Amino acid sequence: MPHTRCLPKCLLPVQGDRPVLEVQLRALRDAGIRNARVMVGFEAEKVDAFLATQPVPGIEVETHFNPFFDSTDNLVTAWLARSEMRGEFLLMNGDTLFEPDVLRGLLAGPAAPITLVVNGKPSYDADDMKVSIGSDGRIRAISKTIAENRVDGESIGLMRFAGEGIEAFRSGLDRAVRTQRGMSAYYLAVIDELSATVAVETFKMTGLWWSELDSPEDLVRLRAELDARTAASELEAEASIPQIPLAPRVRSGSERKRSGSRSVPAVMARGSGG
Repeated sequence: MPHTRCLPKCLLPVQGDRPVLEVQLRALRDAGIRNARVMVGFEAEKVDAFLATQPVPGIEVETHFNPFFDSTDNLVTAWLARSEMRGEFLLMNGDTLFEPDVLRGLLAGPAAPITLVVNGKPSYDADDMKVSIGSDGRIRAISKTIAENRVDGESIGLMRFAGEGIEAFRSGLDRAVRTQRGMSAYYLAVIDELSATVAVETFKMTGLWWSELDSPEDLVRLRAELDARTAASELEAEASIPQIPLAPRVRSGSERKRSGSRSVPAVMARGSGG
């Protein structure tokens, strides 16, 4: 608030005119993902309209409506999406952004039953979804209330499921939604439960960029960070353009005589015609 009074958070522009959702879909598309399912609730018709009028080329997108969006937390949202959990898939939060190498790193690793992207930092606050990791690199616990001396990182809301992890997660969601706390729980509570019996591996993205959008202050910071990253990428791309020498212009004898030179240095120009 107040930006989300009449607009879903995922439609807030963060990279020029591009909203969160478009930035996410482009990142998925560029990583080779060809199908995405977006769970919608508040002002769902605006998300549908955006996707219909400004589709992201190269990725097929469908929306699914959560009629309980205003009375439940994201465990129920994930449970309503369980019919789409067929074969290997990614699960990500609708307000999380990250640099391409985070997604590439997650997809490049072995297809463990469940893989959780984990970020490390010097300290953690009460709202961080903290994780405790065993000596084997697997998740031992995940919760906002893990004791400080057991915290090894935070979840950024990006996961990969494959093999037995798919059905384990679906079944875990079914069990959780039938409990009294299921209506107000996070889907990561299911991962916390599964970590006792299923291999929940980690991809440690420490040093790479990510951000989430939870407040007006986050929005200002996120826009500035994305602007800076876009500018840096453009400079890097410009620097990588090969310099192509143009053929020297042959001057007349009178011109050569006036200049006192018998040769003309080649003029350098970018290969893009700039």
